[in-house]
Amino acid sequence: MHPLLLSALLLAMAAVLLLTAVVRKAVSQRALVSRLGAETGRGSALARYSQETLGRSSWQIDPEVGVLLDQLGWRRPARRAIFFVCQLGLPLLAVVLVVALSLLRGMETTTLIAVLFAAGVGYLLPKRLLVMAVGRRRERLAREVATLIPLLRMLFEVGMTVEQALRVMVTEGGEIIPELCIELQVVLTRIDAGLELGEELRAMAQLLDVDEVTDCVVILEQLIRQGGGAMASLLSLKALLDDRRSTALQEKVSKLSAKMSAVMVAFLFPALLIILAGPGFVAIIQALGDMGG
Repeated sequence: MHPLLLSALLLAMAAVLLLTAVVRKAVSQRALVSRLGAETGRGSALARYSQETLGRSSWQIDPEVGVLLDQLGWRRPARRAIFFVCQLGLPLLAVVLVVALSLLRGMETTTLIAVLFAAGVGYLLPKRLLVMAVGRRRERLAREVATLIPLLRMLFEVGMTVEQALRVMVTEGGEIIPELCIELQVVLTRIDAGLELGEELRAMAQLLDVDEVTDCVVILEQLIRQGGGAMASLLSLKALLDDRRSTALQEKVSKLSAKMSAVMVAFLFPALLIILAGPGFVAIIQALGDMGG
């Protein structure tokens, strides 16, 4: 058997063994979570919280991946397993394809370098895509905060507490602020399990690492402690967010105008040069031709 093909088969067997170990660990964790939910009487809320906590322990090899998955909203072990399979299977698939192509074309000198390059790209690509997806979600969260603040003001003005307002937002605002509703649903689930609202909101803000969400959470914590008196802070935060949005739009317009100037120089300037300077060049060429004749 060819050595490269044998190495590809060994890599495939190692990947299968690793996936088997991960599946066994997930099954044992699920059994432990079910026992915790049955013994404590807290029900499914504590079971979900324990399952989420245990699910993070399988990412100690690359802790940044676990944080990015939390920021993306992929907290369930099933979704984390999907990313893990992609991160492990893509390098393996790339290596197998490179080995197969090298065997078909008969190349042996650069095969090892190509295999290493394919494995590296296949391993880094899922994480890079994950970072891009997290960046887009953080932008959506920042935009949704500007919509959340007026809605919270209306709910506070009718006499609702912070927890009641958040529950109404999660129940009724799924189509208006979908990303924030996902995060608030996690917070309310932990509140139902007996945790404190202010601490969970602060933990959510630290996890998401979005400036707009952090500012909003600071005001909500003030409302929880004082019971009122923070409406002016909400108005100031809304004005600040509007100012940030207008500044971002101005920057985007200025960058777009610079790009359009580059496009105009690249495509319109040669045509303009031909139209304006073309007759002069033709006249000069004709004059030189007459002098030579």
